[in-house]
Amino acid sequence: MASLREKIGQLFIVGLQGEALSRDEQIIIEQCGFGGFILFGHNCREPRQILSLCRALWETGTEPPPFIAIDQEGGRVHRLPQPFTHFPPAAALGRTGSAELAYKVGSATARELSAVGINLNFAPVLDVNSNPRNPIIGDRSLSSEPQEVIRLGWEIVRGLREGGVIPCGKHFPGHGDTAEDSHLALPIVEKSVAELKAVELPPFVHACRQGIETLMTAHVVYRALDPEFPVTLSEKIVTGLLRQDLGYDGVVVSDDMEMKAIGANYGDEEAVERAVRAGVDVLLYCHELPRAVRAFEFVCAEAE
Repeated sequence: MASLREKIGQLFIVGLQGEALSRDEQIIIEQCGFGGFILFGHNCREPRQILSLCRALWETGTEPPPFIAIDQEGGRVHRLPQPFTHFPPAAALGRTGSAELAYKVGSATARELSAVGINLNFAPVLDVNSNPRNPIIGDRSLSSEPQEVIRLGWEIVRGLREGGVIPCGKHFPGHGDTAEDSHLALPIVEKSVAELKAVELPPFVHACRQGIETLMTAHVVYRALDPEFPVTLSEKIVTGLLRQDLGYDGVVVSDDMEMKAIGANYGDEEAVERAVRAGVDVLLYCHELPRAVRAFEFVCAEAE
């Protein structure tokens, strides 16, 4: 039976510094038993190197084996170098209106990811492009129409699934109407519940009903849903809306806990505690491994 520390290690997906595991990283991973890893451009030089890195991560000995994740959306959110396919942004795919093409993009992406050992893609974006001034979503969204995001987004999900890669819809309950980038600030959306149900929520409602494996939370305050806390830290939204009202029983992943939407407004320990109590299953730390270790040790101490 897994120990308490081993169980808590499964709560974390962490980033790495280079193209191979350093000795310090190996020691930390052995001590903490992190549940997964996320790769970025600085981790990926060419296919054989990526496969070697993923094999090393797979052989870290955690049980169950780790998530090995990436953001491979296409367009400006694309991590893998040539000869991997650099697909155009989701908006370009959306303009074709082709469900068949959306499926093929998902399937081809999955084949390329799984060929080098990556098993989780933080895609597709299920945000509706409802604010033309949005600095972070924009062409990452398939459409400004919820039904088109549903129709095409689900084909990408099917393609990823059938290609052997776990899809993750993001950013629940919708990041499309923000006027700020949550990497840099904490966005606040003032829409009513009725407006959210009409535009932002439908793609995520559909994904929940279809049993999508994972969803990523938005670092956004939706006043009508929780006037106090951003989604990632909100029990009202993660447990109340997502788990209870929508009946979602998949894995809930936070967006990067190091983003300024969280880090500039909450202390590290408060943020971790609120996210776990809110019902988040996996905490994402993309860049600062020592910060993830401190969060891990804090959760261990609190659990004890």
